[in-house]
Amino acid sequence: MIQMQDVWKTYPNGVMAVNGISIYIKKGEFVYVVGPSGAGKSTFIKMMFREEKPTRGEISIDGKNLSKIKERHIPYLRRNMGVVFQDFKLLPSLTVFENVSFAMEVIEESKANIKKRVMEVLDVVRLKNKARFLPHELSGGEQQRVAIARAIVNNPSVLIADEPTGNLDPETSWEIMRILEEINDRGTTIIMATHNRDIVDSMRKRVIAIENGRISRDEARGMYGYES
Repeated sequence: MIQMQDVWKTYPNGVMAVNGISIYIKKGEFVYVVGPSGAGKSTFIKMMFREEKPTRGEISIDGKNLSKIKERHIPYLRRNMGVVFQDFKLLPSLTVFENVSFAMEVIEESKANIKKRVMEVLDVVRLKNKARFLPHELSGGEQQRVAIARAIVNNPSVLIADEPTGNLDPETSWEIMRILEEINDRGTTIIMATHNRDIVDSMRKRVIAIENGRISRDEARGMYGYES
């Protein structure tokens, strides 16, 4: 599914963010990526959807070598991936329905398919009753649920979440995690970078710990392993 082979990333300022990582993530896994701030987690995550390109080494998803994909083909790669960010990245002037449907409009889906599918995913994230609301009319947790709906509306095989509960209170964070677990149960591979020790320790999924750009731990039912 997702494979990294001896992947390195050095930024132009000389900072080495990723230092010889090799990893394999199977289809349908739920993986937490943990580690201290500045350890290389975000770079590790961003390389999976080609926001960052490795300095050397190979990253492949479903057999496609990301290093060899031309820039103009990156949007096509991302059609099979969903990405959820800590700060939601919703379009403020669009309704909940429009924010989610936008992801289908760019791949030129029919209006009938868009309406049906958007309402399906809004049901998954428990927001069907707020389809006409604007982002500023929603709570932080509701905005993150819209972001998740947008990320899964095109049925991606992989969902990448970078600190999706970072700006949320504990109760709302657990609500988000229950939704992500449901999505994973339907077969979507999830890779989630997080600093939330309670969630990692309670849910006991695979944990990949990154320190100083290297993998320091890779445990099937791991714990967070750091102080909050």
